[in-house]
Amino acid sequence: MSVLSRPEFHSEEAAFAHLERIIWADGVVCTHCGCMGRVTKVKANPAKRIREGLWRCGDCKKQFTVKIGTVFEHMRLPLHKALQAVYLMTSSKKGVSAHQLHRMLEITYKSAWFLAHRIREAMRAGELDLPFGNTGGAVEMDETFIGQEPGVKMGKGGVRHKMKVVTLVDRERGRARSMVVDKLNINIVTGIAVENLAREAYLMTDDAGFYKNMRYTFTHGYTRHSRGEYVDGVIHTNTVEGYFSIFKRGMKGVYQHCAKKHLHRYLAEFDFRYSNREAVGFNDADRSVEAIKGIVGKRLSYRSTGERPAASA
Repeated sequence: MSVLSRPEFHSEEAAFAHLERIIWADGVVCTHCGCMGRVTKVKANPAKRIREGLWRCGDCKKQFTVKIGTVFEHMRLPLHKALQAVYLMTSSKKGVSAHQLHRMLEITYKSAWFLAHRIREAMRAGELDLPFGNTGGAVEMDETFIGQEPGVKMGKGGVRHKMKVVTLVDRERGRARSMVVDKLNINIVTGIAVENLAREAYLMTDDAGFYKNMRYTFTHGYTRHSRGEYVDGVIHTNTVEGYFSIFKRGMKGVYQHCAKKHLHRYLAEFDFRYSNREAVGFNDADRSVEAIKGIVGKRLSYRSTGERPAASA
């Protein structure tokens, strides 16, 4: 039997029960007043326009569902279709396009595009995530270039016209963290390292000029790519370059185009799948649950994603 035959992917009642088990693992919580004891389930009744998943709080007398205060709040799509989308996006190594979701879930392309961005927002790491290298392990840092920087014309060579991404990979924890930057220089790259790395981290980079001050803050090893050196004992950036390989194959082969204002969410998607892959103990079902845990406390309006979706997003 296919994994997509599970009840939560076809029934609204089962979908809400599945979401409630994950979000309210310690018991049902009123999203209005925080009450946990005096809450009762309201039986769904389409004839009386009582929707599925409704609860009533005995303290504040207000009604609520598990979707309130999450990226799924005010979502007009059936929840079971949203859970299908979460599973598809978390189990596909290089992503799933909005057009593919539109066809598979039988929803409009605009809805599929917005749903995909909601899910990427849920995948975005929280601010309380531990700094990389906090156990003194190796952290690789590298940069890559993709697409075209808005307002910058393509030149005859170089990467000045491309969007710039800096990624950190914690080898010991198997996690990745990426960010979009407007430019690459010593101050910006050093600032990223200081904000995201523990002081005891063993930082590994190539010999690009903007990494040269790292030795003043971290234990810093580097390989001389300019001289054809790519590995020096344990010092290399092959792990982060492997991450870039997956990222670029997904962006070029699946998504094809991405505006700079959305790039940070696509990076969050690839970071999430990399950080929760099978090599660090997660299977597809685990990844899906982990993504659902990330929906809480985040909201995303259609307007905040930009204007209309690009045709190939």
